Amino acid sequence: MLAPAATGFATAFALILAIGAQNAFVLRQGLLRQHVFWLCLFCAVSDALLIAAGVLGFGALVTLYPGFPRIMALAGAAFLLAYGALRFRAALRGEDALTLTGKSATLWPTLATAAAFTWLNPHVYLDTLGLIGAVSTQFAGPHKIAFGLGAATSSFVFFFGLGYGARLLAPLMQSARAWRVLDLGIALTMWTLAAGLILSH
Repeated sequence: MLAPAATGFATAFALILAIGAQNAFVLRQGLLRQHVFWLCLFCAVSDALLIAAGVLGFGALVTLYPGFPRIMALAGAAFLLAYGALRFRAALRGEDALTLTGKSATLWPTLATAAAFTWLNPHVYLDTLGLIGAVSTQFAGPHKIAFGLGAATSSFVFFFGLGYGARLLAPLMQSARAWRVLDLGIALTMWTLAAGLILSH
């Protein structure tokens, strides 16, 4: 049982390790120390649900609905472009200097943004329903369940590690200029990801 669980953990961890739109958002909230627990929990549970769907055999969704990837790609690209524009504006204005003195987004808008990053990202379906689902086919019965649990566990380890580990960077983020650089980097990341989605579909 340990080997399938380890395989699931390593597979899922490798897929979510790269800094993407969702991870950049979690990193930013971790630096701000705003709603970190609930945000990490939301992202981890969302991943776990998608992983469970993939392991249970819902990877055939794309086969049944060939237009689904394109729809998700365009919706995700639109959201990334808009969010990138918001972060670019924040970089120009230095808005996050205000955040450091106590201005904070509320919980529900934060979770709504996380939901968009998670569920409008077509790559998350490829990774969870497709790739993880495909890898899980080499296991059966209890071993398949162990694989799925290992994969889901990696999401909790990754997101909580990213969210709370971001605090180690806090001493570097005490100036408005540092936040401007971070927001500019996030904006460019969002636009690059959006361009990739559009060009690939």
